[in-house]
Amino acid sequence: MSLKWTDTLDIAIELYESKPEVDPKQVRFTDLMEWVMALPEFDDDPKRCGEKILEAIQMAWIDEAE
Repeated sequence: MSLKWTDTLDIAIELYESKPEVDPKQVRFTDLMEWVMALPEFDDDPKRCGEKILEAIQMAWIDEAE
């Protein structure tokens, strides 16, 4: 499975599982972008990422954590 920036829910699940100690409400977007790009299944152009995508990923991650 290859993850793209638009796969916000799948990315959020991967982050939730790989970083259980992290509070997604406290994550900076710079860290979030770095962590997403470091996911083994992630394969997309960093230039396609923007604040709205990172916000959507963060919100999905918060939902997963709750």
